[in-house]
Amino acid sequence: MSAVIEKQMKNLERLFRQLGASNPQLLAKEVEHFTTKEAERRDEIVTGYFGKSGINRIVSAITKALLSPPKLSSNAKVLDVGAGSGFFTVKVAQKIHAQLPRMSFYAMDLTPAMLLSLAKKNAEVTPFIGIAENIKGSIKEARKYTAIPLNFDAIFSTLMLHHSAQPERVFKSLKEILKMNGKAIVIDLCEHGFEEFRTEMGDVHLGFKPEHVNKIAKKYFSEVKIERIRGIWCGCSGRSAEIFVATMQNLA
Repeated sequence: MSAVIEKQMKNLERLFRQLGASNPQLLAKEVEHFTTKEAERRDEIVTGYFGKSGINRIVSAITKALLSPPKLSSNAKVLDVGAGSGFFTVKVAQKIHAQLPRMSFYAMDLTPAMLLSLAKKNAEVTPFIGIAENIKGSIKEARKYTAIPLNFDAIFSTLMLHHSAQPERVFKSLKEILKMNGKAIVIDLCEHGFEEFRTEMGDVHLGFKPEHVNKIAKKYFSEVKIERIRGIWCGCSGRSAEIFVATMQNLA
């Protein structure tokens, strides 16, 4: 690791401690993994694992959930949590902007290198550093440098939850910054046995049982809906993945 990257890692670990992360060192190691191995290749890696068809299905699921009732205002503010390189953020924003051009998109991730990759896409997305277990605190820190809303009309998170050391804290964190009658969408892998994903993709969890996700989500949201996207094929390995879509709301 270069001296510059090592210094960045120490600064980030300090930030993660300040934000109350349960395992700051683990998060810093994840950042190192994505910085040194994947940041510039992340889009290629994701495409290889899920294929263009699978990616289109995921993007369509997010877009459908965002546009479904209750209807978002034309100038709604939307946050992507754990956005990475913005691979899904940009695709979703482009589809939404085709119908609602005034809607604002923001992207939060713990890896600066990923957010730099997002910035290179020249998309109309505002990025900032933060952790999913404490989005509220992350926003407070980010607002020292960037104009970030305190609350959002909608939030989505794609294939991030399995990187979290404390998934339940993520759901609590989502609720804290979601406006009343807003909606949160979490998409991730169903439980699987691909142990190699821990090294290949930096995964902490090998997916989740949808019924377990449903139980956790209901602790924080009044309305929870879980659906499955079946049979997304991994072209690079021949593995078939099943994905869940959790749509959550707090209705007035």
